Amino acid sequence: MNQNNPYKRSKPYTGEPSSKVIGTHSGTFQCDEAMGVWLLRQLPEFRNSKVVRSRDKNVLEPLDIVIDVGGVYDHAIKRYDHHQRGFEERFTPDGITKLSASGLVYRHYGKEVISELYPSLSEEHLDFAFTKMYESFMEAIDAIDTGVEVAPEVKFRDNTGLSSRVARMNPRWNEEVTNESADQKFEEASNMCGDDFCNVLSELIESQIPAFNLVEQALLSRYEVDKSGEIMMFPSGGLPWKKHLYTLEKKHRVDPLVKYVLYTDQSGMWRIQAVTEEGFAFKNRLSLPESWRGVRDEDLAKIAKIPGCTFCHAAGFIGGNKSFEGVLQMARVALEEGDKDSIKE
Repeated sequence: MNQNNPYKRSKPYTGEPSSKVIGTHSGTFQCDEAMGVWLLRQLPEFRNSKVVRSRDKNVLEPLDIVIDVGGVYDHAIKRYDHHQRGFEERFTPDGITKLSASGLVYRHYGKEVISELYPSLSEEHLDFAFTKMYESFMEAIDAIDTGVEVAPEVKFRDNTGLSSRVARMNPRWNEEVTNESADQKFEEASNMCGDDFCNVLSELIESQIPAFNLVEQALLSRYEVDKSGEIMMFPSGGLPWKKHLYTLEKKHRVDPLVKYVLYTDQSGMWRIQAVTEEGFAFKNRLSLPESWRGVRDEDLAKIAKIPGCTFCHAAGFIGGNKSFEGVLQMARVALEEGDKDSIKE
């Protein structure tokens, strides 16, 4: 295992299924109950449990746990519906998105599910994964199910997401179907939800958590790179750092904020990249000097008066140099130029 990744996913359970029964509604199924059932089945209490799909209260009443049907949300009796009048539950008190069935299941059992899949997670990393999995994966399921638009004005509809793929697994209106075949399609949809959950979780735990640790180390040691505290350095590229940097700057109350990140690419070239303002994809905190933009190699070295320059993107968000000393000098000059512009304004 890579030394930067201390965590490995546990092997799937292959023993006997739990004798407890999960209930959910019959008829057309959606992503939230398919996801919720898969989550519950990862727990020892409901490991690979049988699922009963019905809207009959007499059928549902004796079942061990019921989700997305029944008109009741009560964790004490394991009832997790969200359709009843007055339901206002959210993942956090200030959240925008109401919880669906899978959101309710995740809120109460998500940490246990993650621990089953990654039993060696530290408490700190478990809390991190639990929160980030909701933000990056589960909330979209809740939002789509409860009718939260992704933006004030929707320019197009994305039909490639998990909720859309689950919806397409339902029997078509003109397709002959039996209860058995409909239940089988639900099982396939639930397994598909689990595959997506595990793919996102594995990337988060096996890639993002190690990256978070490295970004934090780089942030805390930034004054060793430059006395300004506005330049960070990573030993190599490819590290997903942007979202982690914003989080860590808040955690450590960084002031002034980091303006440039230095790292090497696959060819060994050193790169300087401007940090964007949080919430923006293209608005930089401090772009590279305008006179550098779109210029390459010796021409750029002459303009910048820095040996080894290789390029500066026309948008001013990234540039390169043959050496660390050269790219660090580019960052220092860019900071100075930015300070001069601020004084003029």
